[in-house]
Amino acid sequence: MIEPNVIEERIRENVPGVSHLALEDLTGGKDHYKAVVVSAAFDGKSRVQQHQMVYRALGELMAGPVHALALQTYTPEAWGQRGKSLL
Repeated sequence: MIEPNVIEERIRENVPGVSHLALEDLTGGKDHYKAVVVSAAFDGKSRVQQHQMVYRALGELMAGPVHALALQTYTPEAWGQRGKSLL
């Protein structure tokens, strides 16, 4: 089990330019999370590379207390377009 604020801190400290971060505990057990991360550092990178950046930021947490992470990553531009398409 790991507190969500620890995950948020790790991502913000290790992924440059995070402008939006939302984290949800999917089971209430503090080991299965959903994260939405928006960062300018994702610009020009494939979805796989974006996810790798987040997984690297979490490091050993992914091998221990975090058992599952459903991850959605966006550049600020893609995030803005996503929001507009929902209106």
